[in-house]
Amino acid sequence: MNLETTYAEFGERPPVTKPIPEFLLEVTEEGIRELTDKHYESIKESDIVHLFPFDPEDFEKAKVHAADFFIQICGGPQYFNQNRGAPRMVGRHAPFRIDAKAREVWLELYKPLLLELKAKGVTETSLQSFWDYLNIFSLWMVNTK
Repeated sequence: MNLETTYAEFGERPPVTKPIPEFLLEVTEEGIRELTDKHYESIKESDIVHLFPFDPEDFEKAKVHAADFFIQICGGPQYFNQNRGAPRMVGRHAPFRIDAKAREVWLELYKPLLLELKAKGVTETSLQSFWDYLNIFSLWMVNTK
């Protein structure tokens, strides 16, 4: 599995490929919620915590929104659209000053979690497709030099 980070010039937005459907089948909706929860909990101890809600209730809502988004993007039910409207993630992230370093931290926090899923039997093909999505999708969120 190749969990390398792709770099691009500021403002460059390469085409994004959604994870393969097998990722959701292997991980399940519950598993994506658990993955998202663990990722957010690791954010609490990171250098990018300031980009996330400080209020505990809002932080928990953000976890749910993120999990809903990932379930939807992986081919599951349209929870995000039903609860929040069309994703338009670039616009939703615009109020936050996300630079390349913040993106790197965000991605790095996923790596051990994906390795945990591999140890639980999720195929490398599925995990690679999810990583590839995160890797490129996150480039789109960088909005500050």
